[in-house]
Amino acid sequence: MRYSQVHIEAIGYELPPVVVSTADLEARLQPVYEALQLQPGQLELLTGINERRWWEPGYPLSEGAAAAARKALAAAELDPAQVDVLIYAGVCREQFEPATACAVAARLGIGGHALIYDLSNACLGVLNGVLDIANRIELGQARAGLVVSAETAREINENIIDQIIRTRSLELFRASIATLTGGSGAVAVLVVSEELSRHKRRKVLGGVAQAAPEYHALCRWGMRSLLPATVHTVEKLFGTQAGVLLQRGLDFGLKHVMVPFMETQAGELLKYGIEVGLRTWKRFLSTFGWAVEEIDKVICHQVGAVHRETMLRAFGIPPEKDFSTYPYLGNIGTVSLPLTAALAEEREFLRPGDRVGWLGIGSGLNCLMLGLEW
Repeated sequence: MRYSQVHIEAIGYELPPVVVSTADLEARLQPVYEALQLQPGQLELLTGINERRWWEPGYPLSEGAAAAARKALAAAELDPAQVDVLIYAGVCREQFEPATACAVAARLGIGGHALIYDLSNACLGVLNGVLDIANRIELGQARAGLVVSAETAREINENIIDQIIRTRSLELFRASIATLTGGSGAVAVLVVSEELSRHKRRKVLGGVAQAAPEYHALCRWGMRSLLPATVHTVEKLFGTQAGVLLQRGLDFGLKHVMVPFMETQAGELLKYGIEVGLRTWKRFLSTFGWAVEEIDKVICHQVGAVHRETMLRAFGIPPEKDFSTYPYLGNIGTVSLPLTAALAEEREFLRPGDRVGWLGIGSGLNCLMLGLEW
């Protein structure tokens, strides 16, 4: 995938107001730590994350995405009526249908001729959205498009913490560490044609993708049915109220009671993720004719300390070429990489003329890397 007339004109972002430290999470898990004889500080030691953000309870994802989009449009001095495509690319959505993109578009006043839809590909959603709009620009189907996303980790974190406290299971605690790295936030990436770009910066040169779908089950986040299950089992995992609700459902003949879950085989996910990542990295360098030393900066998907160190070492990238936000924002899924790029530019880590690689790896397994001239 190569492009000649595509620019990222602006990146807007919105950070939630609630700061949650890793120490806060461990304080809630104190009874479990005491029961399992675990020392405080385990989570930060294993992940390198000391805090993350949460939205207030009930905050609409579409409002977070729209707030980020307003900032991107304002920075580019672009009217919403000029947006030809609006893609919502988050893992988290407000409902199964309609597309969350429709709620965002309504908040922004985008409609009429615009294409408005959701796109989903785990943590790569925003990067895939950028390519989708880039393709439309190259084909002459669009001049400007917005890729937006908002992710929330509050609900799945509170749910898993409650389960760990009730079960006091070391196995569940270990399996939930990846879940507890999750953060929240929103981002909007404004992609425009060269004709529409005011500053002719952040040129998207192209992208390279590789996949290993045989490992799709290593990380899963979704909904599953509690049935068949006993009321006792449900009460043990989710509390007395959940048991009462299940019993009422059984009394009324319900066939399914759905609850959220997240399961990650972190060790294998890292191993095979690095494998597909390295395969993509080699094709990336070959496609653009770049040597590692010719790349000025990289922005990677933000997972945690072990993932970062392992990936940079495998790719031969010096740590000083990478900008990280996971220590204070955690893993915000689709939001992480573009938001990190925006902060890197604000702090003058990314400078005009830099050769930049956006390196994304998502569960599935899928890997997508974009080359940009900043």
